[in-house]
Amino acid sequence: MSSVRTDKEASTTLDDALKPTSRAVDGDAVVRALKPVADDAPEAETTDGFHLVIDALKLNDIDTIFGLPGIPITDLTRMAQAEGMRVISFRHEQHAGNAAAAAGFLTQKPGICLTVSAPGFLNGLTALANATTNCFPMILISGSSEREIVDLQQGDYEEMDQLAIAKPLCKAAFRVLHAEDIGVGIARAIRSALSGRPGGVYLDLPAKLFAQTMDAAKGKASLIKVVDPAPRQIPAPDAVKRALDLLKGAKKPLILLGKGAAYAQADADIRALVEKTGIPYLPMSMAKGLLPDTHVQSAAAARSYVLQEADVVLLIGARLNWLLSHGKGKTWAEDKGAKQFIQIDIAPTEIDSNVAIAAPVIGDIGSCVAALLGGIDAKWAKPPVEWTGAIAERKDKNLSKMAVTLAARPSPMNFHSALSVIRDQVKARPDAIVVNEGANTLDFARSIVDMYEPRKRLDVGTWGIMGIGMGFAVAAAVVTDKPVIAIEGDSAFGFSGMEVETICRYNLPICIIVFNNNGVYRGTDVNASGTADVAPTVFVKNARYDKLMEAFGGVGVNATTADELQKALTEAVASRRPTLINAVIDETAGTESGRITSLNPATAKKK
Repeated sequence: MSSVRTDKEASTTLDDALKPTSRAVDGDAVVRALKPVADDAPEAETTDGFHLVIDALKLNDIDTIFGLPGIPITDLTRMAQAEGMRVISFRHEQHAGNAAAAAGFLTQKPGICLTVSAPGFLNGLTALANATTNCFPMILISGSSEREIVDLQQGDYEEMDQLAIAKPLCKAAFRVLHAEDIGVGIARAIRSALSGRPGGVYLDLPAKLFAQTMDAAKGKASLIKVVDPAPRQIPAPDAVKRALDLLKGAKKPLILLGKGAAYAQADADIRALVEKTGIPYLPMSMAKGLLPDTHVQSAAAARSYVLQEADVVLLIGARLNWLLSHGKGKTWAEDKGAKQFIQIDIAPTEIDSNVAIAAPVIGDIGSCVAALLGGIDAKWAKPPVEWTGAIAERKDKNLSKMAVTLAARPSPMNFHSALSVIRDQVKARPDAIVVNEGANTLDFARSIVDMYEPRKRLDVGTWGIMGIGMGFAVAAAVVTDKPVIAIEGDSAFGFSGMEVETICRYNLPICIIVFNNNGVYRGTDVNASGTADVAPTVFVKNARYDKLMEAFGGVGVNATTADELQKALTEAVASRRPTLINAVIDETAGTESGRITSLNPATAKKK
């Protein structure tokens, strides 16, 4: 156990045992108090709720907590740090939660976010819901008010029925009321977060739990080392055969990789499956780098074409949600005939959620890919050259056009010229982790900045949610110790910008690049009413975000040209010092809503 407390149980007196309390008198305690006691009775070792929580986490190889101290968990953060855990304290719980979620994605261990009750819990809840949607394993642990007060609505400090609120927004939710159940509670949370389709779990720990004591030996025995929390789920042989037969008969096959494929860490087998079959592949944004974006079979530069033309599509760790137009409509040229889909998924209920899946392969991604790979032999016929050649032709055309655009050096910079600098830096440092959020900043970056290694790109994910930037960046730096390049729209940066202090406090190797074009989408919007207020989408002109980093001891750079940006970025990555580059972008650059204009009713109507 990490710590024990000592009490002389023999010191209990008859008067103590008979003291009136709100609970019934313990008859056994009275009998014990009447027994004669030796003066040299040994002291019994005890432990408490604080240390049981810490010990349970450490027993399960969890060594980092992201959170924000306050009542009733401040002492827990101090004790955890004293016991050798790393405690990364944020300025806002939502960003701590985002860090925990990103840590879960990168490590396949549930990231831990620790918050105070009520408002702190609510702040962390957005991150918990987002983690669940994205299938990132994390556990939100929050202190809370006592059940007897909450249930009677007696007005306790930060009183809230947190368990009831959390349940609809996460994969599972548990409350622990007794110290002897802490081990079980944490074990259940870990297994729930990791098993099947990963996700967010809420663990409610009322304040009174932490001070509860119990015998140290019994406390240690109550802890659980979770064994095989994400067991392999082997696909059925007939399902594998069905999928392989469908691929063999395809004239225009396509492999589509999602972030689930990156999370699975089955990198070698996924690459082998792609290369041995010869099938072109298309990576979703967080799957970039599973194979280098420069790989000859990558169809990313011909995305629209392959989605429309493919006749059989193998989905690995990807869902046919809004990011893929639900598998139908113009994106997939539905009017030209239905596609046939093969879907690898650990959740059977995901199959047929939008369109018919001709060949479902149910199991964990690693096992399913290995099974498919086992069916690829020397006789496997690679896709027709008419298909691969047509893709190559379109790729070359699009990449050549893009190269001309990226080579331009306009003044002021635009998205392309600034991102070309970042593209070159990532090519030189493929181990660097890219964090990306914004509207236009996100859209352009994911198509311009090539990735070369798996799990080196983190972005807004399934919900397209803003505000993940600094939390994801901190987690990436903490759990990998690799340099992090955070590419931020100026609007997106505003959601979590105060965490630059956190970055400086822990001296993390993070370089933030704020694409500053004076507003949301653009800085040119006008207030149609004619009043003095600026338009809702316009920010303070010529803001100096770099000064914010300097205020906390980091490096701030104002870059107005591509050369200045290149120099600052190269130095930041090499020095590993916290750096913020205010990249001044043409305020007319950018489009309304980025590439999801169709979701903006007014703008879509204008078009």
